[in-house]
Amino acid sequence: MAPVTRTLLTAFAVITLIIGAGVYLSVRDRGTPAAAQAQVEDVGRLVRDNSRRLNTAPGSDVNFVEFLDFECEACRAAFPLVEQLRAEYGDRVNFVVRYFPIQSHFNAERAARAVEAAAQQGEFEPMYKKMYETQSQWGEQQTPADALFRGFATELGVDLVAFDAAYQDPATLDRINLDVADGKALGVQGTPTIFLDGNRVNFRTYEDLSTAVDQALNE
Repeated sequence: MAPVTRTLLTAFAVITLIIGAGVYLSVRDRGTPAAAQAQVEDVGRLVRDNSRRLNTAPGSDVNFVEFLDFECEACRAAFPLVEQLRAEYGDRVNFVVRYFPIQSHFNAERAARAVEAAAQQGEFEPMYKKMYETQSQWGEQQTPADALFRGFATELGVDLVAFDAAYQDPATLDRINLDVADGKALGVQGTPTIFLDGNRVNFRTYEDLSTAVDQALNE
């Protein structure tokens, strides 16, 4: 084959690939819902309209936001401190929960899905508490805790058909993953990570947390 002919064929092949890639990207973009694209492009938000809340303080714009993993022992240790804060400041501060299951924790994602599935039936807080109260039963294990979590749902009296559907629904996992994406965009690398009015809070004791809350309320 003449060199000129080979050059023309090569050029034609490259142009064909470029056009094909352009058609693929166009079709892919058209097949992605605008809302989903907006969520992917808008990661990094601290609180979303549908973020789960332990309580809402009417008229308050002070937000206590925790990125947590229900299998995380440090999160379990922080749990009573957060409960104490809620008892003291719950009428003045909004307490927001963001899911952040760590990949190395075998049941963390399952626990988040169970909590979210219960939340869809108005039982977010009871299931949230149940996970920490029972962490020693299912945490740090390499066997699925699906049946145990379903048992918790039974104890809460939720509709099990709806719970099972939500637990397996890809949309439930999408919601959890959006929390994770927001956290990563905000610099979250581990749990618990707490933000108060947009500022990350480093703490070891209850006094560290209460001091940070008092400062936020007085600003």
